[in-house]
Amino acid sequence: MKHICLKAVGSPDQKPVVFGQDQPLVLVAGLNVLESLSLAQEVAAACKQVCDSLGIAYVFKASFDKANRSSILSFRGPGLKQGLDWLGQIKTQYQVPVITDVHESVQAAPAAEVCDILQLPAFLSRQTDLVVAMAKTKKVINIKKAQFLAPHEMKHIIQKCEEAGNDQVLLCERGSAFGYNNLVVDFLGFDIMKAQAPLLFDVTHSLQVPGGQAASAGGRRHAVTQLALAGVSQGIAGLFLEVHPDPAKAKCDGPCALKLDMLPAFLQQIKAMDDLVKAFPVLDTE
Repeated sequence: MKHICLKAVGSPDQKPVVFGQDQPLVLVAGLNVLESLSLAQEVAAACKQVCDSLGIAYVFKASFDKANRSSILSFRGPGLKQGLDWLGQIKTQYQVPVITDVHESVQAAPAAEVCDILQLPAFLSRQTDLVVAMAKTKKVINIKKAQFLAPHEMKHIIQKCEEAGNDQVLLCERGSAFGYNNLVVDFLGFDIMKAQAPLLFDVTHSLQVPGGQAASAGGRRHAVTQLALAGVSQGIAGLFLEVHPDPAKAKCDGPCALKLDMLPAFLQQIKAMDDLVKAFPVLDTE
């Protein structure tokens, strides 16, 4: 069973972050998009504190640019230079790995100088030049499964990374298109992807109602706990989650984000489910 290991950030006594289906769940959590440095610090501090108290490995996530919004007037973020500076400060201040998504080939190298994981956006996951540029950084690559791809088709994107010299790959489920303005999560596809690489489950993006609002996606935040528990019950490597102190005022995808003060109770349930599932071998029912 393949594991992806990130070097510890900060002091030598810190443990590395290990992604694997047979390892304790890793939380990849933060903001959908960087709104300000102070907000990123607030979210990172809260997530780190809760994860430390529960013994959960933590990676901070946020985008420096949201390039695929419904409206040209949508908030995009601080941009590459400012965004990477903020991510670098978060990484140093809280001694946590950081992940961000890149949308263009020229962004891969500078993002890799700061970030521990580079994320390949779902809508761009078939763009060969982007995949190759990201793979050549030798960083861990988190491949978001496109809403229009089947689980078994992810092998082609992994192969592109490997042919470019990088086999340090994570896969991330984020729902599949089901008609217009709807996403569903196919849990039968989890095992297919788990056989290819350590699997993350992006629960908050799976709650989207794509194009459901004039400027961004709508969402079904009320179902975040139920859907997250269902995903973690499959024995996965990590949970991908967006949180915000006031989702109603979030500048992007607020309808999907978990309210930050709900995180402790939420993670207690998630960890209990992960511990339970991984305490027993998977039954062979063939």
